[in-house]
Amino acid sequence: MTGRAFPDSFLWGVATSAPQIEGGRHEGGRGVSIWDRYTDTPGAIADGTNADVACDHYHLWRDDLELMSWLGLGAYRFSIAWPRILPAGTGKINVAGLDFYDALVDGLLEAGIEPFPTLYHWDLPQALQDLGGWGDRSVVDAFVDYTDVVTRRLGDRIRNWTTINEPWCIAVLGHEEGHHAPGHKDPAEGLRVAHHLLLAHGRAARVIRERVPNARVGIVHNHTPAHPATDTVGDHDAARWFDGFFNRWFLDPLFLGRYPADAVADRIANGHLKGPELPFVQPGDLATISAPLDFLGVNYYSRVVMRQNEAGEPEAVKAVSGQEFTDMGWEVHPEGLHETLMHLHREYAPKEIYITENGAAYDDLPGSVGRIDDVRRIEYLRSHLSAACRAVADGVPLAGYFAWSLLDNFEWAHGYQKKFGIVAVDFDTCRRTPKSSAHWYRDVVAANAFDAVATPSTRGDSRANDSRD
Repeated sequence: MTGRAFPDSFLWGVATSAPQIEGGRHEGGRGVSIWDRYTDTPGAIADGTNADVACDHYHLWRDDLELMSWLGLGAYRFSIAWPRILPAGTGKINVAGLDFYDALVDGLLEAGIEPFPTLYHWDLPQALQDLGGWGDRSVVDAFVDYTDVVTRRLGDRIRNWTTINEPWCIAVLGHEEGHHAPGHKDPAEGLRVAHHLLLAHGRAARVIRERVPNARVGIVHNHTPAHPATDTVGDHDAARWFDGFFNRWFLDPLFLGRYPADAVADRIANGHLKGPELPFVQPGDLATISAPLDFLGVNYYSRVVMRQNEAGEPEAVKAVSGQEFTDMGWEVHPEGLHETLMHLHREYAPKEIYITENGAAYDDLPGSVGRIDDVRRIEYLRSHLSAACRAVADGVPLAGYFAWSLLDNFEWAHGYQKKFGIVAVDFDTCRRTPKSSAHWYRDVVAANAFDAVATPSTRGDSRANDSRD
């Protein structure tokens, strides 16, 4: 590898998730998910919307496949909706749901695009939540059964499988802080949920390998490096606390077969645990969780800057002087991606790493000719690809990059206010329009490099101002 070129085998893709793009809430035999119930709760979603239709990918997936082909992608990371396969979470299989993903997978393969499915991207069937959800250990058995159903149907054509997306978000945002479905605020439950998610991953990985010839199995972690606001002992300890709470609590069990002792002590100190013995861990759990992975998926968006406040508690610094921020309020910090990849490589040594999500929310409006020139997003992607390229040169086994996201979509509790897509979506008509970043990314994929890709090339391109796509 020289300059800003990537290895010949490097895989380029985009990522989406079923709850954010599919829609079709009441179609095809789909059951109710926790996010359906959450969006029905007044005040839960910032703009009062829901994902009943979203991008209507359920009906328009062929159009989206055409977009992916136009982009020249080698892979597509998507998620399978558990409620569409098993409406009650367990029991009767919804064949129509399997048919939908069966057709999608066949379409991808016909287009030369490798499917990278995620089995769980946050849409737990509500029927299982009513029985205790991820806070109850029985949900692990349900997830294993669901994995078995999906892999029996699709495993003959899909090699690369991701079990769970971002366990931290599920456990903390959904069960400890209440910002995501199911909206609970119970730190003790959050810890149980985190463990059950990791255990579900480990047990599902066994099933995938049993059902799928030459299967490659991974999990996706949203990694956020923590930096101290100053060089004081207190601020360094605040950064250590965040790293243990956000990163190591999930990575150490996966790769080292144990929970980090200092983070356990922190949880005891704040009353979330009664002692060093974790009551939700049973004999054999950590061996199951830490079975070797074929790859680690890494979602990277930003870093966090931590300090110790006047009460002696760790807190995030809300603004860093002189830095740029996305519409999510996240600092643009590409150096953190290089730091993340190097840290994971040195401390945990995964066989392969994929950047499974990376992108930025910017609400750029169409110009005079209808083109959305999202130059800030292009620069965000360019700077982060540069960091990734340096990591490859430094020895990181980085195998691919998935831009987040193909489409503007339903951004969880923000509704439709935050736009991550390289393709714009008119949510009244569901018409797709590639932004300048889509044209730029297309050139990057074609070149397998980005040093010479300064602006999107659109001459002779019929899609340059086509509002349909």
